[in-house]
Amino acid sequence: MAFRWTGSAVARHGRRMVAINALLLGWLSGVPALAATVQSIAIGRTQIVIRFDAPVGSGVSQILTGRRQIAVDIANATPGGTVRSGGVVTRITQRRHGGSGLRMLFDLSEPVIVADGGFDSQGRELTLALRRVDDAAFAQASIAGPLNFFPVTFAARAAPRYKVSIPVPPRARGITLPRVEGDDMRPLVVIDAGHGGVDPGAIGPDGLREKDVTLKVAKAIRDALLASGRVRVALTRSDDRFLVLRERYGVARRLRGDLFISVHCDSTGSEGASGATAYTLSEVASDKEAARLAARENKADVISGVNLGEAPADVSSILIDLTQRETMNASATFARLLGREAKPLMPLKPNFHRMASLMVLKAPDMPSILFETGYISNPQDAAFLDSDEGRQRIAESVTRAVTVHFARRMVAR
Repeated sequence: MAFRWTGSAVARHGRRMVAINALLLGWLSGVPALAATVQSIAIGRTQIVIRFDAPVGSGVSQILTGRRQIAVDIANATPGGTVRSGGVVTRITQRRHGGSGLRMLFDLSEPVIVADGGFDSQGRELTLALRRVDDAAFAQASIAGPLNFFPVTFAARAAPRYKVSIPVPPRARGITLPRVEGDDMRPLVVIDAGHGGVDPGAIGPDGLREKDVTLKVAKAIRDALLASGRVRVALTRSDDRFLVLRERYGVARRLRGDLFISVHCDSTGSEGASGATAYTLSEVASDKEAARLAARENKADVISGVNLGEAPADVSSILIDLTQRETMNASATFARLLGREAKPLMPLKPNFHRMASLMVLKAPDMPSILFETGYISNPQDAAFLDSDEGRQRIAESVTRAVTVHFARRMVAR
């Protein structure tokens, strides 16, 4: 593409200085200072290469089965550039998305999935590796949910004038256990805020990130439970950090938790889906949506192509044994109890309790649920989840259910 400058030499110089200053600001902050524009989109036999005129913050790719499309959402970017379809891509559409973002839609002539992808070191070029698949694999890829891409941090390059040597500390042995709050004589509830750190989770139409919502909700639940005075509480994470799925319930087990609640937000391609759900462990999903959720959430340990949660193949068969059946029954009972207590306080799906093979629920000796508090992809649900009143209603629902749960246990003894 040829670029032609207009105006006087002074104006050209001024614009160049503004661009340089903006780029320097982006280097210093680690994120782009101005919205990037698409320079070109190149379609090859096995890849899509998208180039931008400035660094971008992040990208998300997902499969849309309804029209056989690949959707690519780019934060802080605008449409533009040379666009030429080819190969398996029959048409390319660019449009504004989510306020300051860009959505690119690639219409496909045959089933193709994004097998891998990533930005270059400057955050200006996103390459998506394509792989031809059959219709079944294409549908499964859409169920698994979006793939997130993040540029590596870049900085202005200058020749160093000196060197700094810092001793590397020995490798830490495991993660530090979180603080437990409350009366030592009370049962312990461990609240897990889903996602975190490099894993933002689902992202709403207005840029609301699941990892931020779940942390706020988890803290609201903690405060309400502590105010009741009936239980002790610990959070698996109290800030924006990444935890492997096994670490999440592993923390609860090491603390000898009596109940584990993993807080999440659901997401779907349609804004019409609404309401909260609670999932408990089962090797067989209770419905199609539960299977989709399990496929998406269980991949949260795969970051930058490295599987952090690899486990022996016989783990699942060990977990589903006679000792765990009692735990699974207790989990299901608590999920139904939570649905009863939450019904007058917050929107719920009609089939509130579902079952799925979710990694985060696989503690064999501790009742556990995954609480999908609502759909971050639904504007009404997202507003509820991101409001003080909404979080208080969620916290009150959990507190009521927890109170009844442990009261029943006391009576049973």
